[in-house]
Amino acid sequence: MSKYLIIAVGGAIGSMLRFWVGAYVSGRMGARFPYGTFVINITACFLIGLVMTVLTEKTQWSPNWRYLIPIGFLGGYSTFSSFEYETFRVFQSNELLVAGLNIALSVGIGFLAVWFGVITGRAIA
Repeated sequence: MSKYLIIAVGGAIGSMLRFWVGAYVSGRMGARFPYGTFVINITACFLIGLVMTVLTEKTQWSPNWRYLIPIGFLGGYSTFSSFEYETFRVFQSNELLVAGLNIALSVGIGFLAVWFGVITGRAIA
């Protein structure tokens, strides 16, 4: 099977699960705080740490599993986990400044990008 098809299948499953988990958690806990997204992001962070460790350090599985689970499934479920895993890898290499900058800039500039996107959307709509 093509790696793109494998990624697409994993992404579709991850996206559907993200929708279901988000709706379920928000329905149970309310919408005052974005509990659904928070649960999704934290579980995705745990899963990417677990899956990447198992796939790279503990098994000799086909590279297709990397396409299916961390790239496809977790990419569809939450890209936040990729951000966190990549930051962890930089941190693990003792590049603390780079890891800190990635966190600060991604969160800060990401927030500003959302804000400017809203402003732009309101201006053209």
